[in-house]
Amino acid sequence: MKKKVLLMGASGSGKTSMRSLIFSNNPASLTARLGATIDVEQNHVRFLGDLILNLWDLGGQDSFMDSYLTTQRATIFQHVGVMIYVFDVETREMAKDLEYFRDCMTGLKQYSPEAAVFLLVHKMDLVREPRQPTFLKKKQELEEVSGDTQVNVFGTSIYDESLYKAWSNIVHTLIPNAAILSKHLTTFAGACNATEVILFERTTFLVIATSSSPSSPSASPSEETSECEPLDPKRYERTSELIKSFKHSCSRVREEFRALEMELYDFTAVLDEMTRNTYVMVIVHDPTIEAAAVKLNIRLARKKFEELQSDSLAS
Repeated sequence: MKKKVLLMGASGSGKTSMRSLIFSNNPASLTARLGATIDVEQNHVRFLGDLILNLWDLGGQDSFMDSYLTTQRATIFQHVGVMIYVFDVETREMAKDLEYFRDCMTGLKQYSPEAAVFLLVHKMDLVREPRQPTFLKKKQELEEVSGDTQVNVFGTSIYDESLYKAWSNIVHTLIPNAAILSKHLTTFAGACNATEVILFERTTFLVIATSSSPSSPSASPSEETSECEPLDPKRYERTSELIKSFKHSCSRVREEFRALEMELYDFTAVLDEMTRNTYVMVIVHDPTIEAAAVKLNIRLARKKFEELQSDSLAS
């Protein structure tokens, strides 16, 4: 099953850097070496095994943008599942960016009216603290320009977990029946007496689903019934970022990352393979539950989750 994803925005806005970070496992420190995208660069990214993201990284130079909106209009905007438009938070040409964005929205409505739209206010690391007022102002501006079209706006940077939060939400819209995976993760969490269970895609370590049955992968679980301390709302994205960094460190010393186990004074965390294409993290606060018992439960659940994943992607 293929899903077409458009990655658009002005030249230099950071589109290729974020794609390299998320899908090629390159650290942020190496993205400065990447050159500008020329015209359309297509990448078929295998995600969850049978789900293929047909990622179109479109060069943002004026001549290319004009071509996308005229002679290539039908080719670019047909059969799109998601359009991601990236805005440089410190651009001095916002008026021109917004004009191109409006034209792209018109093309999307004409050829792919059901496509989801994500707007990334990128390079937030360049904004002086506090950053939230700057982001909220940009968000309001973009929502007004979008009119009656529902858009999802995120502030992002390649230097923190914000990029993983945005992309986890993006890919979540492309996974059929992701809510069913969340439902079964909740059942699995109950069987393990776990505080929380999170399912990650194997290569990107983006969040696919959580045991909390959230409406989006970044939503916090219902914590009012938990006896534990309130959980960090950024925990999923920070975990993605840390594990990707750890995997990169392993590759530098020619070691393969397989699993991770932590037993701390107030909780135990086990990260292990759940299926051929996913990892699962189980968080347990009960001190009487051993990590070995959690790993056994993961092993016993693997067959069921392989079936669930296959059924979800076949839908």
